[in-house]
Amino acid sequence: MKKLTTVVLTVAIIAVACAGLMCGCQPKDENTIKLIEVTHSVFYAPLYVAIDGGYFEEEGLKIDLSNGGGADKCMTSIIAGQADIGLMGPEAAIYIYNEGRSDYPVIFAQLTKKDGSFLMARNPDDNFSWSSIAGKEVIGGRKGGVPAMALEYGIKKAGLKDGVDYTLNFDVQFDLIGAAFESGTGDFCTMFEPAASNMQKAGMGYIVAAVGEQSGNMPFTAFMATKSYVNDNSEKVEKFTRALVKAMDYVNAHSAKEIAEILAPSFAGTDVATLTTAIQSYKDIDAYCSTPIMEKADFELLQDVIIDAGVMTKRADFSKLFDPSIAQAVLKK
Repeated sequence: MKKLTTVVLTVAIIAVACAGLMCGCQPKDENTIKLIEVTHSVFYAPLYVAIDGGYFEEEGLKIDLSNGGGADKCMTSIIAGQADIGLMGPEAAIYIYNEGRSDYPVIFAQLTKKDGSFLMARNPDDNFSWSSIAGKEVIGGRKGGVPAMALEYGIKKAGLKDGVDYTLNFDVQFDLIGAAFESGTGDFCTMFEPAASNMQKAGMGYIVAAVGEQSGNMPFTAFMATKSYVNDNSEKVEKFTRALVKAMDYVNAHSAKEIAEILAPSFAGTDVATLTTAIQSYKDIDAYCSTPIMEKADFELLQDVIIDAGVMTKRADFSKLFDPSIAQAVLKK
């Protein structure tokens, strides 16, 4: 854990130094927010509704969206100042906070409230139970990442222990899990939507369970920025949160098909029917938050999951890492 965080901080310091050399070369657009997402998934439907539905534009904001391809890379970008706001798992902020960094990332809005991955099997199984994993290999993603830890936690609830009753493969990079599974690695893997539905549609894997239903409610993805950025750009962050709340309200009040039609531009190449199926899958497991306010109990469950995985031993202070003031101000208005 310490080694992982040290690498992230070292890369961030180098990036900051390089960015400093470029300072002043390009004019800064005060209406633009550089947003980096951990991956691109229908799991983050309210974000894309806010973008494609014009809610950010209504607030006078332009969103420069990039895909970080993992929470570690996203956090490095935030610390280095290459991105303003990050959408990723709160574990990334916990790790940096526990390392003692003064300008640590603070979470100001939660987006999803449980794991959004689905367990994929090589064959359809309408009678699947988590005990079916016994003796099998499961591709789980990067060690230290919440998708892998939530999966392990959920399987442990079924009475199975990694390395004893089954094998959890941490060696495959997050964005290569699908390709690895399709090439023959593992008996099960986890995929987010719409990748899961696309894999099933292609007959390369079949959804047999939702990890989030098994592992329980926790703040799975949230928006965060460094303390200094939030303090220096409070009005901009409030506008961002206001647009997000409008989109969250829309997602919770409308059908999967209506949502799919709005966010379709963010998923070029994926038809509306597939997007609708994916969104409905998340609605069925109650994955989308109805409020950006994070619950302390859910945050502590997340820390339980991380500690249970042996990734850390020290708990982070919820009151330090989650700042509800901006979301509360938006909700009051």
